[in-house]
Amino acid sequence: MNTRSIIRRRSALAVGATVLFAVAATGCSKTQTSGPGASSGGAGGKVKIGLVTKTESNPYFVKLRDSAKAQAGKQGAELVALAGKFDGDNEGQINAIQNLVQQGVKGILITPSNATGILDAIRQAQAKGVVVIALDTETDPADAVAATYATDNTAAGKILGQYVKARMGSTTPQLVTMDLDPSSSVGQQRHNGFLAGMGLAKNSPDVIGSALTQGDQTKSQQAMENLLQRVAGKVNVVYNINEPAARGSYQALQAKGLAGKVTVAAIDGSCSGVADVKSGHFAATVMQFPKKMAEDGVDAVIAYAKTGKKPSGFVDTGSQLITDKPMAGIPSKDSAWGAANCWG
Repeated sequence: MNTRSIIRRRSALAVGATVLFAVAATGCSKTQTSGPGASSGGAGGKVKIGLVTKTESNPYFVKLRDSAKAQAGKQGAELVALAGKFDGDNEGQINAIQNLVQQGVKGILITPSNATGILDAIRQAQAKGVVVIALDTETDPADAVAATYATDNTAAGKILGQYVKARMGSTTPQLVTMDLDPSSSVGQQRHNGFLAGMGLAKNSPDVIGSALTQGDQTKSQQAMENLLQRVAGKVNVVYNINEPAARGSYQALQAKGLAGKVTVAAIDGSCSGVADVKSGHFAATVMQFPKKMAEDGVDAVIAYAKTGKKPSGFVDTGSQLITDKPMAGIPSKDSAWGAANCWG
């Protein structure tokens, strides 16, 4: 082999070694970006966050979604929002979680429709390195997710019950409860809290009727119309899982000429719900703060993506009784305060 051939061969080997080194370096870079704090799971390096709500139509979850999107935008992150078709659509939420994992999100914020039915999907997401955080609604067990940002729903139900009891004075309650799906921890906690606040046992004869409403106004109105065929001359209190249910209950009562004769109470604290308190349609509502839930959840996922540190435990985002007819010893704010702070 002549001198020129030897030189050409050495040059080719050097180039090949350089290419192999570059490929190896690129491979190391991809491996390093696969863990928390490296790859952000979004286009252009943005942290990608998934949100799964119970429905797309309930104003409460609309507020939660809009607040989460706004907070993600402020932080330079990307939010992908999905939802079940209705309150209680566990299968729809399972599909949403699987969809989000395939999209490469770093974290999923979820308001579980079914406190136990969603657990396998959550575990599968966590096995892929996705941090899962509950908003508004606890899982069962609560530690199935890293953390929960929510209203203390038992406390919210209890203060509402205490207020109604104080307002009724010596009158014996004849109570109808318009409830959520029994698989929902929110429904159970609010219902049980309200009964405790009223001083009633679960099987009390003072509970003269109940219905499952899915938190939907139309379903609640229909259910109340059916119940009134049996309890129209007896009922004097209606507990409602949320304000859409309360609005449906009120419309049914109004159609029977019972508006103003029956105490209607709810939990939510939307601007429209506060207006219903001001108009006298509702005796009281308990305000929640979904904006805070959403913001805290988004911030927690971003912190996890950047540092690998997960949030933990239950964080009570607060609640506030709203009424224009305060009762001694029951902390409350009026509808003017409620209008200025609704769902803040």
